[in-house]
Amino acid sequence: MLKDYADLIEKQIRKNSFGKTPRSLYEPIRYIMALGGKRLRPQLTCLSYSLYRNDLERIIPFATAVEAFHNFTLLHDDIMDKAPLRRGKPTVHEKWNVNTAILAGDVMLVRVYDMLLELPPDQLKEALMLFNRTAAEVCEGQQWDMEFETKKQVTEAQYISMIRLKTAVLLGFSLELGALLAGASPKDRKALYDFGVNVGIGFQLKDDLLDVFADQKKFGKQVGGDIIANKKTFLLIKALAKARGKDKTELNRWLQAKTFDKRKKVAAVTALYTRLNIRSLTEQKIESYFEKAFSSLHLFSSPEKAQKLIVFAKDIASRQK
Repeated sequence: MLKDYADLIEKQIRKNSFGKTPRSLYEPIRYIMALGGKRLRPQLTCLSYSLYRNDLERIIPFATAVEAFHNFTLLHDDIMDKAPLRRGKPTVHEKWNVNTAILAGDVMLVRVYDMLLELPPDQLKEALMLFNRTAAEVCEGQQWDMEFETKKQVTEAQYISMIRLKTAVLLGFSLELGALLAGASPKDRKALYDFGVNVGIGFQLKDDLLDVFADQKKFGKQVGGDIIANKKTFLLIKALAKARGKDKTELNRWLQAKTFDKRKKVAAVTALYTRLNIRSLTEQKIESYFEKAFSSLHLFSSPEKAQKLIVFAKDIASRQK
């Protein structure tokens, strides 16, 4: 089932040129969209729609718009994070330059609106209102993420709130959009949105975990990138709270170091996380949010439909890249 969704989405992505000239503006868009990835968000839109209707191909362009918006955020995030890799390939600002990457991202967002304007007139206003709310929240989350870089102390609650905005609300929107287009009830739409948000928080926590402990060949991004950048992830927040004595001194030394060997820092901080049992604590937190996602489905109209969502979420929870 999910493979069918993915095939339809990839076919639609290949059809979208986004624009022709100047080639240097549109080629980076086609490049990032062709890099692949999990296509999680448009698949969620397809999945929620398919719970109610069988004419899936009708909404593939709108599911693809969700994926284009997601890639727009990645393109700009990579600039802000100075990330060298995206899905195992050079990021757009590395392959071209920062100015081109900014402009390419800007026009991507314009093209997302072009795609959404093809929505049925009776659903257009509500869909755009939901999208605009989500897009603003994603930007708010990114701003909090950047502010956390210079903030001396970030609490677990503040971090969860940030990833809810930056990552999770888009998953919730993806599911609600599919339900809206299928004519689902407000009750089902809310259950799907809440399910998506909690899956999204668990998904980002798993991403944080994989950034430290994943196999580089499988992960597709620079393993240890968060450690190198001193990003205040859930893992670092818990480590700062738990570290005592020599561990605390060593962790602070690495955090304060202005010049360092990247590989040595990643190895040292990873070893600290292991000693402090941070991996297990993070896995427990991930599991708690997937459980919240499952419990949000108690309001769902059909246990059979809910089971399809649970299978999908469990697959996400077990991912290794």
